[in-house]
Amino acid sequence: MSVLPARADAVVIGGGVIGTSAAHHLAEAGVDTVLLERGGLGGGASAHTAGMVRTYFPGNPDTGRRAVRSLNAYHDFARRTAAPLALKRLGFMALFTDEQQIADFEAGHQAQRAAGVQVDLISAREAAELNPLVNERAVLAAAWSPEAYHVDGLDIVRGYAAGARNHGARLFTHTPVTGIDDDNTVHTPQGSIKADTIVCTAGPWAGEVASMASVDLPLTPHTMEMLLTDVLPAPHPELPMTMHAASGLRIRSWKDRVLLAMGAPKAGETREAWLGRIAGHLGALFPALDGIGLHRGWSGDFDASPDNSAFIGEHPTRRFLYAAGFTGAGLCQAPAAGEKLRDLLLAK
Repeated sequence: MSVLPARADAVVIGGGVIGTSAAHHLAEAGVDTVLLERGGLGGGASAHTAGMVRTYFPGNPDTGRRAVRSLNAYHDFARRTAAPLALKRLGFMALFTDEQQIADFEAGHQAQRAAGVQVDLISAREAAELNPLVNERAVLAAAWSPEAYHVDGLDIVRGYAAGARNHGARLFTHTPVTGIDDDNTVHTPQGSIKADTIVCTAGPWAGEVASMASVDLPLTPHTMEMLLTDVLPAPHPELPMTMHAASGLRIRSWKDRVLLAMGAPKAGETREAWLGRIAGHLGALFPALDGIGLHRGWSGDFDASPDNSAFIGEHPTRRFLYAAGFTGAGLCQAPAAGEKLRDLLLAK
């Protein structure tokens, strides 16, 4: 096992898509960088998503702005990291089932466009043409954003990790952080390392890591479970990711099945009741899926901020940077988050 160095300019804690992006961007800028990951690279939330990057986030143009910047970086990924990244465009659609959702979209449309997000309001008929499973009679209108792509999150993690190493960063897996001293000495079972700057990118554990450094990040870990339907009885065209704005239910094609997600059972809710809620929405919105079998696909934890907008910043009195609270959308924002962390560190 490699031995931890005595010190580094930056110690990145967390080896998911945000942490490896930070390590790559820091090392590329000439910063002596060490990354510590408690398990394997990408073993947390980065490996347990629906595998989509998109730029439209309803009601949140700031997230959209980071996502637009990140999507541009993904298109340039192979040149920057020497690792190919397969992006397959599917598009993203949000179904509106009440008038207030349409009014909210129209009120925020200009801000979305100003952030560089390509999104427009389309009719229920146009929504059904884009996704033939949609029940046109159950939908009033929809938001349509063509800039949404399938991608393997682990390809992003591996690419950034390889890029970081190529620029001299040292990455240590299976090295959990057990304590952080006031002088930024980071303790692990494999030894201790003194950091000029700590960079917290620990996903669901970011709040726990921050608390070791007496930094308060108001994060709440949540669980997201992905479900797969039975094999569909007939071949179907590849579907865009489609979200029901009211419930958060999301579906997309997954080989000969449909992949879907709607959070996880609420506190006190049985799994059967939760699956019943999902089935009710499926029957109303996508009649061809009414009564179809649902099976556990995979699940994972993610970090959520109070308003579902990521925290990217620095502590005012100590050299501690953080990027957390991505609420399951870390893939969509990782390049921009890594760039922001780099800029914050270099400005110190």
